[in-house]
Amino acid sequence: MDLRGRAVLGMNRLRVLLMLFHTMARIMAEQEVENLSGLSTNPEKDIFVVRENGTTCLMAEFAAKFIVPYDVWASNYVDLITEQADISLTRGAEVKGHCGHNESELQVFWVDRAYALKMLFVKESHNTSKGPEATWRLSKVQFVYDSSEKTHFKDAVSAGKHTANSHHLSALVTPAGKSYECQAQQTISLASSDPQKTVTMILSAVHIQPFDIISDFVFSEEHKCPVDEREQLEETLPLILGLILGLVIVVTLVIYHLHHKMTANQVQIPRDRSQYKHMG
Repeated sequence: MDLRGRAVLGMNRLRVLLMLFHTMARIMAEQEVENLSGLSTNPEKDIFVVRENGTTCLMAEFAAKFIVPYDVWASNYVDLITEQADISLTRGAEVKGHCGHNESELQVFWVDRAYALKMLFVKESHNTSKGPEATWRLSKVQFVYDSSEKTHFKDAVSAGKHTANSHHLSALVTPAGKSYECQAQQTISLASSDPQKTVTMILSAVHIQPFDIISDFVFSEEHKCPVDEREQLEETLPLILGLILGLVIVVTLVIYHLHHKMTANQVQIPRDRSQYKHMG
């Protein structure tokens, strides 16, 4: 074999080694995850952390429930009727994930992998009147469920694995460098591979940041959802109005008191001139 052939062979081997190294690094990075749900004071909320290169790159706290319609036979074994399974994300779930510069992903599995949730986040830059602005959002949700699992499904027709996907999703939109926080419930519709079935995903108590985490295990400044901001305003508005009303009352009382005092101290000038001789 000539030198040129050996060089080509060496380059091919190097390329294969680099691909293997990249794959192994990706796998190791995906395995660097933690389920910290036990730290949550809310028994329905889970906490997941993805770490790469020894630092936190994705944090997610949320409660999730899935409403899944499925068919069962009616009592006459001729007609089909639709039942509903309520499936909540439970503590102790298995978690995987990876972080990228513009894409991050979180995967959660529970009940012996009968259920799997995948959430894909993307970071984008847009040109605005103020110049380029970067935001991140939840761009895709996939929920895989097994209708043969007996805890939530009872005698489902065509029992087996089904996949429900979001369609043109743009949720949790947040300025880059900030975390997204929303205590209110949010629903996302997922089209199921089970014909003519739509799965509803309900998120609540959400606090997520898939990019630009500065400190380990610490969320950046929160970007609150409009519902939370409106509810906070509704809660604080009566207090503000009460303070303003109280201030108006206090000012009115002070003015009245000063006016009354000044009036009481004024010398009364007699209207009858004959009374002037008694003055002095």
